[in-house]
Amino acid sequence: MNPYASQASLEIQVLQADPVELIQMLYRGALESIRGARESLAQGDPVSRSRHISRTSEIIAELMLSVNREQGGELAVNLIELYDYMIHLITRAHVEQKDKPLAEASQLLQTLLEGWDAIAKQQRVAPPEQQAEATLAGYY
Repeated sequence: MNPYASQASLEIQVLQADPVELIQMLYRGALESIRGARESLAQGDPVSRSRHISRTSEIIAELMLSVNREQGGELAVNLIELYDYMIHLITRAHVEQKDKPLAEASQLLQTLLEGWDAIAKQQRVAPPEQQAEATLAGYY
């Protein structure tokens, strides 16, 4: 596929996405980057591993910055701490060149993505006035 067409398609998806879809896209991007880091680690490719680790860290940092501490209360604080822990895991994996911390971070991200997928599903069936209330506790 043409890389420019792929980039344009991604830009269109981002511009058309609602906040929940954007969060889901970030989680999927982080999971894809971790998968790439794990493959690069297994293949002994430090340059590729470093690129994937950096990308994963950037995505998790963006997720961390999007948390609204004022509205999210304790949930927001816990989520920020979990993101911080994930960044610690992937940094440790990079320094120690070990897969186990990457696997743990991947599992945490997958679990969180499943939660956001459930929220998205709930949004599709809930009346519009309930969607806003039930959706973004801790975000924006």
